[in-house]
Amino acid sequence: MRHLVVGTAGHIDHGKSALVLALTGTDPDRLKEEKARGITIDLGFAYLRDGDTTIAFVDVPGHERFVRNMLAGVGGIDAVLLVVAADESVMPQTREHFDICRLLAIPRGVIVITKSDLADEETVELVRADIAALVKGSALAAAPVIPVSARSGAGLDRVREALQALAVATLERRESGAARLPIDRVFTMRGFGTVVTGTLVSGAVHVDEELEVVPGGRRVKIRGLQMHGEPVVRAHAGQRVALNLAGDDVKNLSRGQVLAHPGTLKATRTVDAWIDVLPTARALRHGARVRFHQGTTEVMARISIVAIPSTEDSMLSIRRGEGGYARLRLESEAAVTRGDRFVLRSYSPSVTLAGGRIADPAAPAGGVRLEPTIQRFATLLAPLRGQDKTEIDAQALMVAEAGAQGLAADALSWRMRVAPDDVTRTIRTLAESGRAIDVGGRLVDPVWRTRLTERVLAALDAHHAAEPLSEGISREEVRERVLGIAAPGLAELVIHDLMKAGRIRGSDRLSIAGRDVALTTEEVRVRDAIDQALRSAFLQPLESARLAEVAASTPAAVEKMLQLLVRQKIIVRLGGMPFHRDSLEQLKSEIRGLKEKVDAGISVATFKDRYGLSRKHAIPLLEYLDRERVTRRVGDSRVLM
Repeated sequence: MRHLVVGTAGHIDHGKSALVLALTGTDPDRLKEEKARGITIDLGFAYLRDGDTTIAFVDVPGHERFVRNMLAGVGGIDAVLLVVAADESVMPQTREHFDICRLLAIPRGVIVITKSDLADEETVELVRADIAALVKGSALAAAPVIPVSARSGAGLDRVREALQALAVATLERRESGAARLPIDRVFTMRGFGTVVTGTLVSGAVHVDEELEVVPGGRRVKIRGLQMHGEPVVRAHAGQRVALNLAGDDVKNLSRGQVLAHPGTLKATRTVDAWIDVLPTARALRHGARVRFHQGTTEVMARISIVAIPSTEDSMLSIRRGEGGYARLRLESEAAVTRGDRFVLRSYSPSVTLAGGRIADPAAPAGGVRLEPTIQRFATLLAPLRGQDKTEIDAQALMVAEAGAQGLAADALSWRMRVAPDDVTRTIRTLAESGRAIDVGGRLVDPVWRTRLTERVLAALDAHHAAEPLSEGISREEVRERVLGIAAPGLAELVIHDLMKAGRIRGSDRLSIAGRDVALTTEEVRVRDAIDQALRSAFLQPLESARLAEVAASTPAAVEKMLQLLVRQKIIVRLGGMPFHRDSLEQLKSEIRGLKEKVDAGISVATFKDRYGLSRKHAIPLLEYLDRERVTRRVGDSRVLM
């Protein structure tokens, strides 16, 4: 089956709903107020099956007061059905609806002259001329123009044939993209619960799948799916669907929210974009407060004009018929992504001013008129506008902006609109082109690999110069103090690179390769004196003052040398007291040798008596033997292992 989503457009009372009813047999005016007043107030829906083609109609209001509802309906459509009445021709809302369709880059459509039975042939030809002038130079310039009478049925078959031809020409949307469904209606059905409807603009969904509500972050589950009133198991991009949802607070869903695969879309309040001002609109000024419409979302926003590429003196406004770079600060969150098209309307009176395309849905902080910012806009927007740069340039720019922390790989989906199935390929392309390295699921500009390598070497150099007795900096300190600005994966990669290249060495402590501890003659003498004294003391530890006396040196110099010997694992400190490793090895050997002789184990008292120790010295030694798995404490005694 082919699927086509068609949106109606046109002035109030030009017969949009009557045309949809005549084509489908379904009245899209569903509200009591709509029936009573004879006008469409909110979105209406109907569908037509024609052979292997299903055509879904989104009928939108024509009245100026309800243009906001019209905008909520045109975000996911494939084509427009532009309706012009033969007895009135092109009217103000005809022009505004057409402008909106053009700003949203709706690529194709059919033009229908309704109420043709109320006008003679000459009048219909005049209407044709007005329509030709309206659509000149647009995507609808070559669209068929078909006179129709909904009452008599004249021309309806031609409209169906034209729509069938559009369905054949419409490219199938990719199913591999992240599922994204802007909610346009929420209601409750007895026996089913909460139901939402919308057009899947990308990806696919299926029954029992979990989706995320954005903004909001809540998770919901698809309990049931319907398409054109019939249950289905799966739906894909380009289809209008109704979803029966289960989950917490599903009753609080509303138009403007988006259902998406978890983690593939995020809410934002600051976006960078290209804006085109309509030739018929007033200039768009810096700081203007506007209505931002995207998909089914409407929020207020402030505009910061960044630059107009063609001029140097127009940075405070974008004049009518011109385009420029701008940053939009939204007054409440919206779920948008790169490449999304939007429409801007004035705050009051509410008229359509401009449209545009989002370059970055998560714009960074900082001044908007700095030269780097302008260059950034150019790089991000060039591929979207079909200019000389490619999408990989934009992706690499965002990676570079992420700094040493890198860009999370899943940001390629929600921020760069990369289909989840394409993320791995995109990462590989960035890596192979030298634009990024993948470290633990984060993409980092390769320049940081070089910068951080130099940073580690400089830190170790400085440490060796300040601490000639030190064997280096602890690995953990290098990670936290020297490489703390980097993503964990990048920090480990830098250390690994340096170790592999033989530029640094060590395990717990890292040092410059070949940079050995440099001891003076006096320091060698003190070290040897301490070594000999602790060997001789066996398990009778010597206080610092006694060691200083034995080594004929100062307590500070002795402590410095003890620290070196501890790092070299020649001395072990237990309970703050220094023991020579040879003494401890001898102790372990002796205790193991007692296993055949001592059945009841060793008590603290027995241990003290055997080695002539005070309890202060005995307890740390026994705990050491436990840690070394020579003994195991059971109550107040130790069992030999």
